Amino acid sequence: MIIKKKVENPVMNNNEKLSIMKIFKSKCLFQAVLLLMAFGIKGQSVKEQSSKQVERPKLVVGIVIDQMRWDYLYRYYSRFAPTGGFRRLLDGGFSCENTLIPYTPTVTACGHTCIYTGSVPGLHGIVSNGWWDVKANRVMYCTEDKTVKGVGVSTDEEAMSPENMLVTTIGDELKLATNFRSKVIGIALKDRGAILPAGHSADAAYWVNYKTFNWVSSTYYMKELPNWVKDLNAKKMAANYCKQGWKTLYPMASYSQSTPDQTTYEGLPLVLIKKVFLIN
Repeated sequence: MIIKKKVENPVMNNNEKLSIMKIFKSKCLFQAVLLLMAFGIKGQSVKEQSSKQVERPKLVVGIVIDQMRWDYLYRYYSRFAPTGGFRRLLDGGFSCENTLIPYTPTVTACGHTCIYTGSVPGLHGIVSNGWWDVKANRVMYCTEDKTVKGVGVSTDEEAMSPENMLVTTIGDELKLATNFRSKVIGIALKDRGAILPAGHSADAAYWVNYKTFNWVSSTYYMKELPNWVKDLNAKKMAANYCKQGWKTLYPMASYSQSTPDQTTYEGLPLVLIKKVFLIN
């Protein structure tokens, strides 16, 4: 059985009311002071942070090795030089291995574009190395651009640009973040490997023409090749390297983790030779 008892509010005199009001005002003033102190501390920390210069790297290099699966880093770990690049990346860097490729086909153009845009083919527009263009009623190459011309070639070849890519790359975002004071350059043997990762606002992109084996570009980036590229082409380094033949670093019999360099399921390389590597 619950008995409720009505409690009458006591009647306060003026002195008691005044005391309560003073206490209330004191609490409000104390809270206001704390609030101002909090804003002051926060404002001071922001000011201090803004006055400090953020350390930024002078050079960032992105490297993509075509057809090199991530597990090769461990499969051939014993073959890497102790002070070499792969060992340095694995031992002193970060290996992101819990990943997924949510698209197909996993060809060069798609992969390079996904890496440097953080997007997928359905959004960045590079759905393959080449695709059927319904409007043109023909196959469209991923980096072809009829509005530009090749630089470093005497033919109509190498008319390439990132025009078909629909989004920005990390290089484009770097340009925007630095008010276009940064320099972004793409270099690769394949045109698509140099053009797509570099982005729309790249300062230059260079790739190899497989007929002359010279480094070339397009008018999307420049009107003519820089002198250092012309000098490099004049040395004919690719031809000189080919004359030396392909030699392995270790004896062939010691490559127990490798498969034969020529198999029935592989196509012939660009230069039609009987063997992929001239070593067996």
